[in-house]
Amino acid sequence: MSVILKGTEKPAALRFGWRGRIGMILPSANRVAEPELMDMLPSGVSLHTTRIKLAGMSPAELLASTEKVEEAAALLADTGPDLIAFHCTAVSTYDADLELSLKRRIAKASGRPAVATSDALIAAFRALGAKKLVLLSPYPQALNDREAAFLERHGLRVLHEIGLDLPVAEHADIAPEEWHRQALAHRHPDADAYFLGCTNIRAVPAIAIIERDLGRPVVPSNQAILWHALRTNGMRDQLGGFGALLARH
Repeated sequence: MSVILKGTEKPAALRFGWRGRIGMILPSANRVAEPELMDMLPSGVSLHTTRIKLAGMSPAELLASTEKVEEAAALLADTGPDLIAFHCTAVSTYDADLELSLKRRIAKASGRPAVATSDALIAAFRALGAKKLVLLSPYPQALNDREAAFLERHGLRVLHEIGLDLPVAEHADIAPEEWHRQALAHRHPDADAYFLGCTNIRAVPAIAIIERDLGRPVVPSNQAILWHALRTNGMRDQLGGFGALLARH
């Protein structure tokens, strides 16, 4: 007898990875990515996570979080994932050299292909044909500036950005409706898309209503990494209710 998960109407057995398994490395303080990703996963795809120590936003803390990435990747390799995603927006967009180094180290330690939030975002904006962005985040200004610089090195233009400058412990407490309010308050007539940057914010529930009210695609980090992992694995699922990106082939 199939067990139906309340609120999802998906048989639980369909989440055991018979189509594919995604491994994921998360910051230790993250409490949003797993529930959001589990809600979006298509039938037959499973998610397996482990963590690295990161509960702050200083440059020293961001860089120190990568020291044990090989250990995390090796642990995930035991689940037999099809790929491993390094899922932290602030670390993966820190600079291009760090992004490439992380993916190489993960692939070497695990024997699996590696992706990162950073290349998921670039691929997502290219797929949407978006070149001019509004960036919204919970970060301090210095992190927003670094993230905007990363995007601009990849040919994207950040027309406007706002960081709420909140401690990491408060990122997950921001209600989805606040991201809707922020997006409307910082709308830009020339924006092609709105980027809600951070893996630890509850942005996915707000995607559809922001897209409706602004008439532009909305890309949160958690949506982008799932889309990129699925497409990298050759899965073309169109997932309704989670924005324009996941509705695409």
